[in-house]
Amino acid sequence: MAWHEDLLVGFDLETTGTDPRQARIVTAALTEVKDGQPVRHRAWLADPGVPIPPETTAIHGVSTARAVAEGRPAPEVAAEVADAIRGFWAAQVPVVVYNAPFDLSLLDAELRRYALPPLVAPGGRPGPVVDPLVIDRALDRYRRGKRTLEAACAVYGVTLDDAHDAGADALAAVRVARALAVRFPEAADADLWELQHAQSGWYAAWAEDFTAWLRRRDAAAAAIPGEWPLHMAA
Repeated sequence: MAWHEDLLVGFDLETTGTDPRQARIVTAALTEVKDGQPVRHRAWLADPGVPIPPETTAIHGVSTARAVAEGRPAPEVAAEVADAIRGFWAAQVPVVVYNAPFDLSLLDAELRRYALPPLVAPGGRPGPVVDPLVIDRALDRYRRGKRTLEAACAVYGVTLDDAHDAGADALAAVRVARALAVRFPEAADADLWELQHAQSGWYAAWAEDFTAWLRRRDAAAAAIPGEWPLHMAA
């Protein structure tokens, strides 16, 4: 059975900001999907311990007041989410994350912030991970336009009714991954770890090219880290 025809788990975070080294978890979702349909869903609301900027609340809808009143302590949420992901990886179930280096690096940074075990043990490897953004960017390289999850849903015929809700985004990421596998047999036919290796190379090449593009405009621009699916130093 090809990987996209078996169990997949979508993962998404909504956060306080856009820097995975500094931002905090606000909501998290893990959605198990079989044949394109959700079969189990877990969701978390955290009190991030810092104010949620109004411009961020405008995106995902969670205010500081709600997070404080209804959210669970951030260390508990980070630990539970990480334990669940490690469990899927131990069972060789691929975790689908749109722009994996953001969500996985942010989760790892949260774990380290609270002196919890890192997402990946020393000497271990993260995965299997399927990152629809990386696959789409590599296999449909010359398509113009945005590469957001919403844009990918439009391209691949996936319905996304509630963008920036972690659960909706997690499910949509899985459905985009399945659509990519249908459109690109080279992705569908790959062994999961072969695909993991390919994605790592595709991401590193993109990061190098994008860094070069940035530095043509500003010689002092910071390099885009080339590690995928997790910036281990985050």
